[in-house]
Amino acid sequence: MQAYLDEANAHFQELKHAVEQQQLPQVAWLAERLAAQIEAINRESEAWSLRVWDSASPGLRRWQRKRLETQEFERRLLEMKQQRQQQYQQATTLDDQQRLAREITAFDGRLARCRQALEEIERVLARITR
Repeated sequence: MQAYLDEANAHFQELKHAVEQQQLPQVAWLAERLAAQIEAINRESEAWSLRVWDSASPGLRRWQRKRLETQEFERRLLEMKQQRQQQYQQATTLDDQQRLAREITAFDGRLARCRQALEEIERVLARITR
C-alpha cells in the first residue's frame, strides 16, 4: 500500500509543477492518472478490513487464499495492460501514444511488484508444506 501512496504523491507533485508551468496536456494526463490512483487506493482501503489473509488466522489456507487473490490481481493487471496496448496501436495522435505508453509502463511496474509478491507467497507456502 505504501508504494501506491508514494507513487500517487509523486504524481501529485508532478501535477503541481505542471500546473505552475501551464503545461496543459501534461496537467490533463497527470490529473487523470492521479484520480485513477486515488480511486484504486480507496478501493483497496475499503477492502482491506475484509481480507481474510490480513487477519491473525495463521496457516496454509490463509496463504493459499492470498496466492489466489494475488493471481487474480495479476490477471486483471494483464488485462488492463493489454487493453492499453490495443488502444496504443489504434492511437492516432502523438499525445495519445505518449499517454498510453506511460500507462503501459506503469502497468509493467505493477505487474513486476505483483509477481514479486507471488514469488514470496510461493516461498512461504513451500516452507509451510515442507
